[in-house]
Amino acid sequence: MTAAAIELFRRSATRVDRAWIASAVIVVLLSIFDVAQVGATLQFTLEQLINTAPYMAFAVFMVAYLKASGAEAIVATAFEGRETRMILLAALFGGLAPFCSCEVIPFIAGLLALGTPLSAVMAFWLASPLIDPAAFMITAGALGWSFAVAKTVAAVGMGLFGGFAIKFAIQAGWFVNPLQADVAGSSCGCGPSAFSGRPVWRFWNETPRRGVFASQALENGMFLFKWLTLAYLLESLMITYIPAETIAGLVGGGGLLPIIASALLGAPAYLNSYAAPPLVAGLMEQGMSAGGAMAFMVAGAVSCIPAMTAVFALVRRTVFAAYVVLGFLGAVLSGIIFGTLVNLAII
Repeated sequence: MTAAAIELFRRSATRVDRAWIASAVIVVLLSIFDVAQVGATLQFTLEQLINTAPYMAFAVFMVAYLKASGAEAIVATAFEGRETRMILLAALFGGLAPFCSCEVIPFIAGLLALGTPLSAVMAFWLASPLIDPAAFMITAGALGWSFAVAKTVAAVGMGLFGGFAIKFAIQAGWFVNPLQADVAGSSCGCGPSAFSGRPVWRFWNETPRRGVFASQALENGMFLFKWLTLAYLLESLMITYIPAETIAGLVGGGGLLPIIASALLGAPAYLNSYAAPPLVAGLMEQGMSAGGAMAFMVAGAVSCIPAMTAVFALVRRTVFAAYVVLGFLGAVLSGIIFGTLVNLAII
């Protein structure tokens, strides 16, 4: 283990984390109000973590590999050339790139400052919070491969939908000056990629890249473990204490209304893309429709606190409003399309 990885572990071990605090609070409250449920909840959480472990391990490896090789540099090529090409590539890379929401903030600020069309930036902005390699594997483990693939397609579709909507709006005279006057760089500690230029796929031949791989593997492994622990604890409580008929009454059944309701519930009830899949799996067991589940996850990801903060901090309020509206409409459309395909037994 490298010195950087050891230092990361030391800092993580000594820092009180909100996810671990929340998990501890759940166990303490159960011990006070329903001690008989403590064992069952912990057993459920452990079993689910064991079931998810292969997906989590592969996800950790993939993210560490992409970081160490410098593959994120490929994303920059999406913002070159004609506007339509930019939108297409920005949506594609946004749906596949291993960026966390806080890494997107300085990246997007730089693109807007350099005059990159808002349409391409919006395509990337809408797609990037929805999925990444780690979230894909966690989603596949909790909800199945078809759901994970569909969410990836939804991410790219969201980017295309938002990008072209903004393109047509600009042609109509809207969003002429999208940036706020006092925009400055922002960072939350994640920082940009450690490497730039062409990716080095055989990164293990370079000591600095091996260090990045080790530190990223450790950081992402701990991140996924803590959030999944919290997610499975919450899923156990939800299954135990929330009647199935309540969930089914709110977001169950067919038609458009359950999908809209799911999107409305998903937006304020944000959980990151790693914690959400287990909870959605529990909701589906309680009666949530497939379309509602997709709308819930898409709306929650687009409205995540880092992504919303980034948009609010960097652009004018009209652009922020457009982001919110496009995100909600995209979530509803994703739910409608996915629900229809499931009902027709196509997927």
